[in-house]
Amino acid sequence: MTGKERREQLIGIGRSLFAANGFEGTTVEEIAARARVSKPVVYEHFGGKEGLYAVVVDREIATLLDAITTALTTPDTSPRGLIELGAMALLDYVESSADGFRILVRDSPTGQSTGSFASLISDVASQVEYILAAQFKHAGLDARFAPMYAQMLVGMVALTGQWWLDSRKFKKADVAAHVVNLAWNGLSGMEKKPRLSPKTTARILGQDKA
Repeated sequence: MTGKERREQLIGIGRSLFAANGFEGTTVEEIAARARVSKPVVYEHFGGKEGLYAVVVDREIATLLDAITTALTTPDTSPRGLIELGAMALLDYVESSADGFRILVRDSPTGQSTGSFASLISDVASQVEYILAAQFKHAGLDARFAPMYAQMLVGMVALTGQWWLDSRKFKKADVAAHVVNLAWNGLSGMEKKPRLSPKTTARILGQDKA
């Protein structure tokens, strides 16, 4: 096994163990045993458990942010459609990268300022702000509050995704539709049978076939 292959193997093993046991519950000994190498090999590649964890988290955040950025920059899409696509992107990630999402929603190690659930929400919210700011201006509302509402919106979707990861009681598209129903319409204007817009549904179906 080459050095690059060994590094990728350790990242995959670390990802699995961090998802199952958390950072504190995972040891270098266990990582090395799973990889059938000695502990110094782990230290050689990552400097310790903290270094391996940081690499795993950085990769997961990059994957999720890339998916959401792609969704939120889809051309010829209404503001509601962008929120629908953003919600679906996060739920897609939850579904396809369950281990990664479990790692992200756990508390990060003491002293680590990045990689926490709060920092993830903040990063995603910063990309949602411009959508809400445009809608606020269109509705005659104070756009200065858009960043705060972006935090609310992204937090709602992320926490719902965390709940859905364990429950899986509803179809992914239905979960997204209900999240957007609350976010877009508010409690006073809730639709009885929310559905994603036809345009968003067509895009999702097209992605599934690709």
